[in-house]
Amino acid sequence: MHDIIHQLEKKREAARLGGGQKRIDSQHKKGKLTARERIELLLDPDSFEEWDMFKEHRCVDFGMNEAEKTPGDGVVVGYGTINGRLVFVFSQDFTVFGGSLSETHAEKICKVMDQAMKVGAPVIGLNDSGGARIQEGVASLGGYADVFQRNVMASGVVPQISMIMGPCAGGAVYSPSMTDFIFMVKDSSYMFVTGPEVVKTVTHEDVTAEELGGAVTHTSKSGVADLAFENDVEALSMLRRFMNFLPANNREQPPVQPTNDPADRFDYSLDTLVPDNANKPYDMKELIVKVVDDSDFFELQPDYAKNIIIGFGRIAGSPVGIVANQPLVLAGCLDIKSAIKAARFVRFCDAFNIPVVTFVDVPGFMPGTAQEYGGIIKHGAKLLYAYAECTVPKVTVITRKAYGGAYDVMSSKHLRGDVNLAWPSAEIAVMGPKGAVEIIFREEKNDPAKLAEREAEYKEKFANPFVAGARGFIDDVIMPHATRKRIARSLAMLKDKQLDNPWRKHGNIPL
Repeated sequence: MHDIIHQLEKKREAARLGGGQKRIDSQHKKGKLTARERIELLLDPDSFEEWDMFKEHRCVDFGMNEAEKTPGDGVVVGYGTINGRLVFVFSQDFTVFGGSLSETHAEKICKVMDQAMKVGAPVIGLNDSGGARIQEGVASLGGYADVFQRNVMASGVVPQISMIMGPCAGGAVYSPSMTDFIFMVKDSSYMFVTGPEVVKTVTHEDVTAEELGGAVTHTSKSGVADLAFENDVEALSMLRRFMNFLPANNREQPPVQPTNDPADRFDYSLDTLVPDNANKPYDMKELIVKVVDDSDFFELQPDYAKNIIIGFGRIAGSPVGIVANQPLVLAGCLDIKSAIKAARFVRFCDAFNIPVVTFVDVPGFMPGTAQEYGGIIKHGAKLLYAYAECTVPKVTVITRKAYGGAYDVMSSKHLRGDVNLAWPSAEIAVMGPKGAVEIIFREEKNDPAKLAEREAEYKEKFANPFVAGARGFIDDVIMPHATRKRIARSLAMLKDKQLDNPWRKHGNIPL
């Protein structure tokens, strides 16, 4: 018995050391934490329960039978709490075979994912892996596919978060890509399907790992990642904050956080937010920050498709998802990137019972050949589909322009919007006065005075919220300063909303 206890301690020690002190030091030199240090920072103190610490690989090919077996096989898995709430975690250990995924490594990840599904708790993956373990060949590929299958089954059931904290290449990128949110660390993490060497061979492009798949590339150019952080410590502390907005699973409500910020607070500075000149931009973020509790807005994808804003805030203590057009960028037009960005976010909120608050100032869809050839029709329809399918409480505030098809798309009454409000500055019309007049009165296009008169007439008639109000397309015209109060009241009224879509296996979203 004494021997076994001694052996146990020895194995534990070996598992904790991972790839050995030398490799741990090398990890620290790169400014990176080890797999276990990351878990310690992420979870509440002394809450981590580790599983499969003694698991070892079974490979005998390519000298693997002579290589020293490391207990744990390159990934630390288990469960613990974040702010007292249960989460499951796997953290890849780069010091053991470069964090490469073996059959047993994949089994460990699958085990915690299966358990998370059973008990209904989020899964957080801390990725730091060189990809599949080549020595194991197809067995490691099978391991990846097992993880992928679980990603798909867990989608919309429990929140899945990927934190990319080192390399993530080849098959390894497809598991994070199917999770709900991807966060990265600047200068130390990258994601790509094929590395710079292969790119050079096939397409003759010279590109660094950072340019090809670094954090800045994926948060600004590709939109693959949601946020990039400066270092491991910041990334993990922000992840702790982020988890406070999410429910544990799709059957629970998001966690309520007590606040001293009164729900009926007025903010009179909002009365002058929208400029008198309809062509002048303003910053929609100002409105969001002034409406949410304690000015706490957790923005996602801030550097990608900046013409739309998405993120989480709270109103009267309860989390809400916020979608808003940004007039500062492309006048707030909807284009391919912004439609995809917002659509995915709305669908996440819908899956996890988070109400959606939409602020609208949209002159239409982005015109041009690049957009049409890129498939704006199909991609714009994704946002339309997401809002139409969504059954959680939906509150919409039109601050200024809501023109054409874009008015419909942005959570209008017609797409089962629950409460649709407008500011006095709202203009709900098929298009802007100038464009409308040029089409309706095209025979007068050579008479500028006549056209100006017609434009003024059109403005008077349509550039206001009353035509839509007369038809019941908006529920009320509100003063900007009362926006928070009215949203809070609407959400309180909608708290027990019940709406079910017709039974189906799943819809066929235009992909």
